[in-house]
Amino acid sequence: MSVDTAPKRIVSKEEQPYVEAEKKRHTGYKVLGIIVLWLILYAVFKGKQTLELAFQDTNGFHQWLNDARDWVQVEGQDNWFFGGVLGAIGDFFNSAVEWLQKLISIPAFPRPVPQIGWLGVVGIAAWITWSVAGLRSTILVTVSFLMFGILDLWSPAMDLLIITVIAVVVCIIIGLPIGILMARRKAVSVAITPVLDIMQTMPAFAYLTPVALFFGIGAASAVVITLIYALPPLIRITEYGIKSVPANTKEAARSLGLTQGQLLRQVELPMARRTIVVGINQCMMAALSMATIAALVNGPGLGKNVVSALQILNVGAASVAGLAIVLMAIMLDRTTTAASERSEAQGRASGVASVSGPGVMLTGVMLERLPRWAKEDAGRGQRRPRLTNAGRWLTRGLLLIPVVVMVFLSRQQINLAAFPDVSDTPVIKWISGSNLTKVINDFTSWFVDLVDGFTIALKDDVTNWIINPFQDLLALSPWWVMALVLLALAYVLGGWRPTVATLVCQAVILGTGLWNDTMVTLTMTLLATVLVMVIAIILGVSMGRGPRTDTIIRPFLDAFQTIPPFVYLVPALALFGVGRFTAILAATAYAVPIATKLVADGIRGVSPTTVEAVRSAGSTKWQMISKVQLPMSREALVLATNQGLLYVLSMVVIGGLVGGGSLGYLVVSGFSQTQLFGKGLAAGIAITALGVMLDRIARGAAARYGR
Repeated sequence: MSVDTAPKRIVSKEEQPYVEAEKKRHTGYKVLGIIVLWLILYAVFKGKQTLELAFQDTNGFHQWLNDARDWVQVEGQDNWFFGGVLGAIGDFFNSAVEWLQKLISIPAFPRPVPQIGWLGVVGIAAWITWSVAGLRSTILVTVSFLMFGILDLWSPAMDLLIITVIAVVVCIIIGLPIGILMARRKAVSVAITPVLDIMQTMPAFAYLTPVALFFGIGAASAVVITLIYALPPLIRITEYGIKSVPANTKEAARSLGLTQGQLLRQVELPMARRTIVVGINQCMMAALSMATIAALVNGPGLGKNVVSALQILNVGAASVAGLAIVLMAIMLDRTTTAASERSEAQGRASGVASVSGPGVMLTGVMLERLPRWAKEDAGRGQRRPRLTNAGRWLTRGLLLIPVVVMVFLSRQQINLAAFPDVSDTPVIKWISGSNLTKVINDFTSWFVDLVDGFTIALKDDVTNWIINPFQDLLALSPWWVMALVLLALAYVLGGWRPTVATLVCQAVILGTGLWNDTMVTLTMTLLATVLVMVIAIILGVSMGRGPRTDTIIRPFLDAFQTIPPFVYLVPALALFGVGRFTAILAATAYAVPIATKLVADGIRGVSPTTVEAVRSAGSTKWQMISKVQLPMSREALVLATNQGLLYVLSMVVIGGLVGGGSLGYLVVSGFSQTQLFGKGLAAGIAITALGVMLDRIARGAAARYGR
């Protein structure tokens, strides 16, 4: 970009009038031309060279994967890597999970109950929560744990919590050092960032088959899948937190003679504490989401209850298990958020003051080199009484006494060890698992009978008039036509880099032999993404323009974002039955919250000066939205589309469990049918390639048109 040295007034981005930059590129006309040519080729070559492969048919690549699985299972036990390294890791995780299960969730032989009964577990959980997050979170955690028992899901809930906690602990052990290293070494960041991009682009289903191949079916696979899926956000946020420490603060610390290790321990980590706790929050929510899906590889937990209920269309049982999952998600989210806020308060009270070190006082000159809030914190820290921490630990110690008593009683009395049946208890019986399941099933049957005509007609009409024609356009076009269309769109929207990435991903998809199934998955993904963006723009514009609307809607979006994807399948299945429409609807519901928030933030970010100037010119409300706010929020809209697309893809694949078919169903079938294992693994590879391709095209469009 050329630099003009002549003096001129600098105009901020917000003050600049919006310029329709793509007019020069004629993007709309180019895309229209591609679509017209596509339709012509489709009409001429419809149904030819589609590379369709029947469900039970396999190719050489699939058979090769089957042979590789057989070798790993038979010969891999004697291999130093598969049987040695991976075998030791799997044995460790299996042993850890089994030990914790016998501690809190399943009978520990010869005892007929766990080592610590439900009362002791509730006491320990409440004490830990009070220590790190405060009273409100303690109440929430206590109520949530009691609800797990009342819903008759104590053991599955504890199993899910065990898988999640083990995965998060391992993520912290691995992720924090990597994030710190990436923040301090640019070369490391450059090398690892592309790997994290791919890991975060891969839908959850893509992890299942390869991990199951190396670790077998069971708890070990569940833990490994969960930690791999949950690791990237923790690494990224840790890197960001360390990098966000002000440079002048670090320079002031170095001037005191601190080494790199002291700088990290006494300055960077304390000042990045809240950000790192936010990273742990995101890591934990991702882990919980994946731990439920890990039920497909026989991972213990509530996911098993959801899967088994979905298989027999038991909406009540699936809803109760889903409710328990939502309770756990809210509990973990609110607790870690409260811990983040508390850590910030403690960090501001003591973190910067520790720069001075024992016996060292910050001189006036040194204080001048710190930011203003750091000066205040440093001064408060030097004057803060030492009894504060001692008093805090004394209180924790006193509160630990009743916890020990609760643990002791839970080991001695059977009714305090195994959660009692409350189905006949007055008041509580109405929310017990068995009664709630019956009530939900009865209500579902009544409601579905009431609206069955409308919902079935809606599903059939949308399927016949929208889904089927669009799927025919993608799946019945010759493979080379679709390949050229995708390459052309990638180039027009993003340039050469997305085009090269698209070409590589297409080669991978072709190599799997699942091109046609990939196009079916792409159909549902694109349709759901369009629906997501329509809803997100309507809600996002309302939230961005009206603070009161934002106050009403945002809490619901926050709550929906904590819900793991499995749970969205339940209401969609109850209302519309199995099918692609159900998968699209569940994917839309899953992706709407994140896309809506991004659109709302973009609308709110438009300069008030610009809005006021346009309003004073006599523009109507519609003109304000369509001519000013939406165009100037283009960067947020592109980002919302990108994120919505990835969320939709991950959910559409899971929709294979409710009749979505295509790649997701092939992955699931690979576990249940031995001869289809290779095809299921190939489907996971195709899902990953499709996700990377869509992500690169969306990112290219964001880079080109999001400015």
